[in-house]
Amino acid sequence: MSVKKDMLPGLDRREQRLVQGLDSAAALVGEEGVIAASAQERHDGNKGTGAFPADAVEACLRIAGVTLDDVDFLAHGFRYEPSPVFERDHLMRRWYQEVYSEQVQLGLLRARYPEHDWSRKLARVPHHLAHAASAYYLSGFQDAMVLVVDGMGETESISVMSGRHGQLRTLRTYPISASLGILYSVVTHYLGFQPGMDEYKVMGLAPYGDPSRYADVAGELSRRHPGGRLSIPLLARDRSPVERETHGGALRRLEELFGPARHPDAPLTQRHMDIAATLQHCLEEGLLFILRTALDQADGNPRDLCMAGGVALNCTANGLIARSGLFDRIFVQPAAGDDGSALGAALWQLGQHVPTTPVAMTMPYWGEEFGPEEVAEALTALGPEHDVRKLPDERLLEQVSALIRAGSVVAWFQGRMEFGPRALGNRSILADPTAPGMRAHLNAVVKQREEFRPFAPAVLAEDAHEYFEMKPGQEGLYRHMLFTTQVREKYRELLPAITHVDGSARVQVVERGNAPRFWSLIRRFGDDWGTPMVLNTSFNLRGQPIVRTPREAVATYARSSLDALAIGGWLVVRRSRAQEGIDD
Repeated sequence: MSVKKDMLPGLDRREQRLVQGLDSAAALVGEEGVIAASAQERHDGNKGTGAFPADAVEACLRIAGVTLDDVDFLAHGFRYEPSPVFERDHLMRRWYQEVYSEQVQLGLLRARYPEHDWSRKLARVPHHLAHAASAYYLSGFQDAMVLVVDGMGETESISVMSGRHGQLRTLRTYPISASLGILYSVVTHYLGFQPGMDEYKVMGLAPYGDPSRYADVAGELSRRHPGGRLSIPLLARDRSPVERETHGGALRRLEELFGPARHPDAPLTQRHMDIAATLQHCLEEGLLFILRTALDQADGNPRDLCMAGGVALNCTANGLIARSGLFDRIFVQPAAGDDGSALGAALWQLGQHVPTTPVAMTMPYWGEEFGPEEVAEALTALGPEHDVRKLPDERLLEQVSALIRAGSVVAWFQGRMEFGPRALGNRSILADPTAPGMRAHLNAVVKQREEFRPFAPAVLAEDAHEYFEMKPGQEGLYRHMLFTTQVREKYRELLPAITHVDGSARVQVVERGNAPRFWSLIRRFGDDWGTPMVLNTSFNLRGQPIVRTPREAVATYARSSLDALAIGGWLVVRRSRAQEGIDD
């Protein structure tokens, strides 16, 4: 972002985010699997940062108890080479000379870690290959189709690969001019949100809209052609070097098609909802078209699918693909965006030196964990207006269950931090999914975000198919909160806080063996009150990354309107709410 700001002074922050390489992260892998992984944003507080992940690197080394001397290779999830593309204009030349080239990357490493010979240790992995490896090697599927869809890699925006017996082979790529990811980001910008960060908001807005309103102009967004070719006419409107950096031509065309762009502070209208619905429909149709084409042209009959890249975080599209019947099993690596490309680059490089076969991952609890001493020290920052108690495990679960049922919003900080954008029960905010006003309260008061945003349920695996439209045996698909499905109609009135306007929910299925403490809390809530699920959202406030440390957890709780904090074995409750859920 700093390079783009220097290239084109005067861009606003949203325009600066139309760049490659945000969401920087580090991961450490070995023959035993994934050892540690962490996003840089959790360390420096800059959400979605593209900064060199020095803090994340140090965290991974600290978790493993090793130093850089013990690391055989440092793999990077991009591999730019000299190309005529970078001679197209002066801005492209600067990108290559100042950011993308191998010499720049080596220079950064030598400046940061001068004692190491990085010319021997640095392994540059093509971006889509890194994404593909992050999904395939953690899927457990031996023979699978692998789909990578994002804004762009080095020269491609979509890659279809074959994963077979531990090897990845590219079958087809689509150029940047066919980028569904860039299309989604440009329309996200047009709708007044931050591109490269807020696409999930547009996904959440889409069910309020009607895509038929703009069906006559949807072909200006994306078109499908014989032979599996895909085009994005909107992107062809960017003709000058500056327009290619800012998508100014595409944004002007969007205003011609749909009317004035929305200012970030302006109200959302039905027009904006219908545009979001049109965009989501184009994305879904494009993905199904690509997959059907790939299946028609594939050798054999692959029945398993792996997905990665930022577009694979679109839970609604993922749910549609799962329901399409095209594949028997689907796996989406939970850190599917560019943070996960760090993980994939490491896994790919490992596979070049050690025989590698895909092994099914469970939960991405690969971040830092903190002991009772660190928690106790952090709690000393709280004043007398907070009731702080150390409780036995069963008593803690009992009290948190009672607080949630009483209408309290409880922050839950336990175990190792999750890797990826979803809070999966270790850095979460929890509430009662049956409370009619809870969704509005969380959006307006606690999370301080847009009122249309949905919340996810975390439900016990053994009960998931009772409440949601999934077959027994499908529970693992929903382990990482990356697929939507329908709430069964008879339970929609019972579960207003987690049922979206279209009857869907972004479900997290919780298995006892994978998340024992979180499972035990939900089991206790179900035994106490009859519904074996809780509302689960990430433990952060507006504009803040998910909390990492006990100190951040305590500080975030203290400055928020959260009612309680369960951190390790401690329960903290504001004294003004202390009698509403807990007993002496």
